[in-house]
Amino acid sequence: MTFPETADLLVRNARLVATMDDQRRELAGGWVAVTNGLVSAVGSSTQEPPTSRDVIDATDCLVTPGLVNTHHHIYQNLTRAFPPMTDKPLFGWLQSLYPLWRGIDEESVYVSTFVGLAELALSGCTTSTDHLYLHPRGAGDLLSAEIAAARDLGVRFHPTRGSMSLSEKDGGLPPDDVVADDDEILAASDEAVRRHHDRSHGAMVRIALAPCSPFSVTEELMVRSAELAEKLDVRLHTHFAENAEDDEFSLATFGCRPMEYLERTGWCTDRTWVAHCVMPNDDEVRRLGAAGVGVAHCPSSNLILASGISPVVSLRQAGAKVGLGVDGSSSADSASLWLEARQAMLLAKLRDGAAAGTARMALEVATRGGAGCLGRDGEIGELTVGAVGDLAVWRLTGPQFAGALADPIEAWLRCGPIGAHHTIVHGRSVVRDGLIVDPRLDDVLRRHTIESRRIQRLDEPH
Repeated sequence: MTFPETADLLVRNARLVATMDDQRRELAGGWVAVTNGLVSAVGSSTQEPPTSRDVIDATDCLVTPGLVNTHHHIYQNLTRAFPPMTDKPLFGWLQSLYPLWRGIDEESVYVSTFVGLAELALSGCTTSTDHLYLHPRGAGDLLSAEIAAARDLGVRFHPTRGSMSLSEKDGGLPPDDVVADDDEILAASDEAVRRHHDRSHGAMVRIALAPCSPFSVTEELMVRSAELAEKLDVRLHTHFAENAEDDEFSLATFGCRPMEYLERTGWCTDRTWVAHCVMPNDDEVRRLGAAGVGVAHCPSSNLILASGISPVVSLRQAGAKVGLGVDGSSSADSASLWLEARQAMLLAKLRDGAAAGTARMALEVATRGGAGCLGRDGEIGELTVGAVGDLAVWRLTGPQFAGALADPIEAWLRCGPIGAHHTIVHGRSVVRDGLIVDPRLDDVLRRHTIESRRIQRLDEPH
């Protein structure tokens, strides 16, 4: 791979560039050059950078790869912090919200996606997945609507074609009009991949298949989705071992723990990444790691729903690729990947000891770990020549960083709170000087308010 002598973008004079390459190099006074959307050169203060058409001065800043969000339900920001639902555990919470969410359509999904991805970009996130499993009858092409929003904003996007096939009458949780039969779901999944999935290096859109959870789809759909993913060579995603209710449901319904269910349906492979993974026992941790299953760690959501603390340190040691997820806004409410990285650091300290949870561990989970979950090792989540030109620039100045001089990476998470000063995707600024670049944001926020009021039924007479 060769690049011209003049770069399109140069980020220079950083206090530190955390490359997250195979050697985890940290370059004092570092710089990063981006050409044609890819990293074309990386260096330290002792190396002369190339000339560039656009230069960003990163003085007093930490530069990292763009953060990767591996689990979300973006449409849920339409019911953010909805009062009647803020004190219920997972199953009751879901059953209370499904009647509201059945009202989503193309407009509400577009505006919620635009707003949700903008919020993520403000926290240094450059790549996000979305687990869109709700497709009400007559709602339109929701997957295409959210892909359009991601393209308009300029964020790298890995949406999943989610699904539910078990309604309340079948022993599931959702109402009847938001589920579909297995054949219909598989046909829609096949069409989504063929229409939207881009296999090229540096692709901005890729699709995965994502039956919602073992308690909302048939076992046959789990099996056939795994077979279809193998045929189409795409990834698989679902909720897994989320809390004690999840374990109890699996034992009562399938006669086994969630781990055995994952294995018997053909999901225990390195094509799969699962959300939450709070409740595996020690043997299951070893089996997940040996299979190369990825894990989307969602610390804030797990805390809000009282689900527990995922054993991420043990999972990483076993060989699982652990990334971060902000989860749906109706549970986590704040879609800040910086916050999730900090929570991951703190929870690792609490569960496994102070030395286990470091800022470097959390940064690795937020970058390289997320790349592993999405099957894009060496392409996203690191600043190396040929990787995508996705990076976050973090200003380490002001009262909250006074005295934090010795270690910029520890300072980045131990101090704060902080948002990205610049967020760059494919060499283009999505956030500049702490603000979303796209001038349409205010209009989309206005439309989002209209849709939120409709979904929450706030304008209906009481």
